[in-house]
Order: sequence, then structure tokens, then C-alpha cells
Amino acid sequence: MTKLTQLYDQDYTAWTETNAALLKAGRFEALDIEHLLEELSEMGKSEQRSLESRLRVLLAHLLKWQFHYAQLSERWREFDGRSWRNTIVHQRAELKLLLRKHPGMKRLWTAALQEAYGDARELAAEESGLPIETFPSACPYSDQAILDTAFLPPHEHQGHHDLISDNEREC
Repeated sequence: MTKLTQLYDQDYTAWTETNAALLKAGRFEALDIEHLLEELSEMGKSEQRSLESRLRVLLAHLLKWQFHYAQLSERWREFDGRSWRNTIVHQRAELKLLLRKHPGMKRLWTAALQEAYGDARELAAEESGLPIETFPSACPYSDQAILDTAFLPPHEHQGHHDLISDNEREC
């Protein structure tokens, strides 16, 4: 076990700083390649999990907005959905920031969306108390609508403008 490998287990920050210094100096033979590869792989997985998590929360709130809000407003006239809108705004902002800081994540969008939608549908059902069948089995929102700060899906009793049809694309 090398001194650098031991440092990885003892002081992660010092390990990263040492490897960065070695890279800058071109001393590639001294790098802790095994742990560097492990960390790089984990970084990519972590960013993908973040993308999926933010999509899951955003999609669940869009679904609740569309399919649950009208029922709530009938029972609780004062409910204006402000907290849902705030969550939608926040998640969109975080997704845009993530995609801007890590442009390579765009290539993972479709897979992340597919993974997140099923979970978002379950989350919306659990949080709303509505049967899961209330929510479409395929994502009803286009990629553009998901990130569009002006888009809120119409409540179920309204028309379905700005939504894509099931045969256009499934999440």
C-alpha cells in the first residue's frame, strides 16, 4: 500500500489536493490511479442520481398540480398551491443549474426521465392519496415543458394544452 493510498483512507481532502498537485506537475506515475478511477466513476453516478432525484420531485409536483389541485381547491377554497409552485420553481432552477454546470448530463436526460417518471407517479399517488391510475402511465410533459418556467399543466378539469400526446413520446 502506497503512502498516497493510505492518505485516501485517512484524509480525503489531503488525498485530493496531493493528486491534483501531481497531475499539475505531470507526475502521472505517482497518482493513486485505482482510487482516482473509483472517485471519477462515483462522481458521474452521483450527478445522475441528483438529476433523477430532482426530476422525480418536479414531475410529482407537476402531476399533483394537474390531477390533484382541482380536487383540493373544491374542498379548501383557500389552498392556492403556492408551496407546490415554489417546489416546481426550485426544482427547475436546480435542474437548469445542474445541466449548465455539467453539460454532459444532457445525454443522460432521457434515461433519467424514464427512471424518474415511474417513481414520480408513485410519489404523487402517495402524497395525494389518489389511486396511481389517476396519473398517466407515460409522462405527459415534453422535455421543453418540464424545464419551462412559465409552464404549469392545466388542472384536470381544464383542457390539455401544452401537453404532448402519449404516442409522441413516453418518459
